[in-house]
Amino acid sequence: MVLDVWKSIKKGQFAPVYLLFGTEAYLINETKQLLIENALHEDEMDFNFSQFDLEETPVETALEDVETLPFIGERRLVFMQNPFFLTAEKAKSRVEHNVKRLEAYLADPVPYSIVVLTAPYEKLDERKKITKELKRKAVLVEAKKLGDHELKGWVRERVGSVRIDEQAIELLLELAGTNLMMLTNELDKMVLYVEADKHITAEIVEKLVAKSLEQNIFTLVDHVLQRKMESAMTILHDLLRQNEEPIKILSVMAGQVRLMYQVKELSRQGYSQQKIAGQLKVHPFRVKLALEKTGKFQERELLGIMNDLAEADYKMKTGQADKAITLELLLLKIR
Repeated sequence: MVLDVWKSIKKGQFAPVYLLFGTEAYLINETKQLLIENALHEDEMDFNFSQFDLEETPVETALEDVETLPFIGERRLVFMQNPFFLTAEKAKSRVEHNVKRLEAYLADPVPYSIVVLTAPYEKLDERKKITKELKRKAVLVEAKKLGDHELKGWVRERVGSVRIDEQAIELLLELAGTNLMMLTNELDKMVLYVEADKHITAEIVEKLVAKSLEQNIFTLVDHVLQRKMESAMTILHDLLRQNEEPIKILSVMAGQVRLMYQVKELSRQGYSQQKIAGQLKVHPFRVKLALEKTGKFQERELLGIMNDLAEADYKMKTGQADKAITLELLLLKIR
């Protein structure tokens, strides 16, 4: 798990080789930054830190640098980015790699260097010998979307010595979503705010965290489904005053209702939250929220709302009616 790897790095326990793979760029960048901060002193960076793009440089050239003794400090830190030879994709680069040279290095890595291969790909080719060897010999950091439990663990890790209530974490994820970069900004802001008592409560989250467009529309849809039309109209008018495009609002609304319908149907078929998230390729926390909202609705009701949304979309895109008025009439019709 990525959090365990981070803890080891912070304790100064380094592996000779790391393989960072996956499409969650934040986790890859955070791991690399932690290695830079903990493996090298600032005055060593010029001498003992190197990075190579393997779409431009042969891996054997990078390994020559890895095997060069460190100057002044204890160790070298070498990043190798874009090892496309680990995938089944057609090579974008004309660079030829002596992959056997990397296999030989993995069998006997030098004790004074840390090698970090960064593979920002959704899948690696498990059939290749080099992929198998790396997965066997390197410390793996799979940069994928964190599950509900992992995400909450990451939040606690991020705030450090500051205490954060469970309700505060739940509300934060509900308001700000699950994008790690956005969550980092919100958490850093709150940590500064509570510098004196070092305690983040749900009230502080409510006060400081900015709602994303998706969250505002999620609340809008929720209020519509609960027949709270006055507050739903207030949210809609606020979004329009902020110059949000009506078609975009409608599109996000349709996405929310569609997700609720799909989650309800898959849940009825016996799928777990985790399996539903995998099937729909969305974050497990979004599935959890959708399940909470759909309990009181029949599938035919959600299908009817989806049809109303599609009809409004057609009217907007064909210029049959004013977009803002179409949205207002849609909310009244759903009621």
